[in-house]
Amino acid sequence: MFQIKKILFPVDFSPRCRGAIGYVEAMAGKFDAEVILLNVVEPPAGGVPLQEMHEPAPESFDRFLGLGRKLLRVDREIAYGEAGAEIVGFAHARAVDLIMLPTKGLGTFRRLILGSTAAKVLHDADCPVWTGVHMETAPRMDAVSTQRILCAVDLQPASGQVLDWARHMADEYQAELALLHVLPGMTPGYMQPEQEADLRASIQKLIDELQARVGSQATVLIEGGDPAKLVSATAEQWGADLLVIGRRAEPGIMGRLAARAYSIIQQSPCPVVSV
Repeated sequence: MFQIKKILFPVDFSPRCRGAIGYVEAMAGKFDAEVILLNVVEPPAGGVPLQEMHEPAPESFDRFLGLGRKLLRVDREIAYGEAGAEIVGFAHARAVDLIMLPTKGLGTFRRLILGSTAAKVLHDADCPVWTGVHMETAPRMDAVSTQRILCAVDLQPASGQVLDWARHMADEYQAELALLHVLPGMTPGYMQPEQEADLRASIQKLIDELQARVGSQATVLIEGGDPAKLVSATAEQWGADLLVIGRRAEPGIMGRLAARAYSIIQQSPCPVVSV
């Protein structure tokens, strides 16, 4: 069931994290949600006794939020341990509906692309996860807009859940919703025109059935090529304010997030919710 009543916002007091506040405020205000600020105190290399680890002063949270900021309902929490594991465990224990955290930008390896904490959360969290790069230059709350939502689906069994989440968001914001499916490897000349037309028709039929199941009437976009590149490129060309993608229904060896989703999050011009 779609609901956003509890938002977990892990904070490390960095400029990147501070930049995401506007998005958190906007989401909390829209859904009248409680915001849980969680700071995880990680032990330094080599480890120190728990009693010697320094926690942030209570006023650190208020300084982080800034004077004049008034989130509707705010809870401040401190945990100790490895950040990713603590965030996932806390989200599960408190039954949060959405985790919101900024991610790092470009990098060579997965953990450098997303940051090891965000990668862990995306792998293991059992609720939707909002991520966004370039949060250092994010807009203020009053400038945050959600007028266009792009939902990318692979037409696997979990796609219905992904589209249903995006549809509810679009309904709440009265936003335009588009559904994108990318046919991997299908580039111009890859198959005969008649074969391509038949393939697109079969894909359109599957999408129609999917939309009927969840009550969606999204604009349909079917593209061919590299999903990792085309999803982000379409979000930019279409002017999406939010991109919704799927994760595996059950965690496996590679975690809940498919490998190409890392690249989508990295390149997306707008925040991404992984459902």
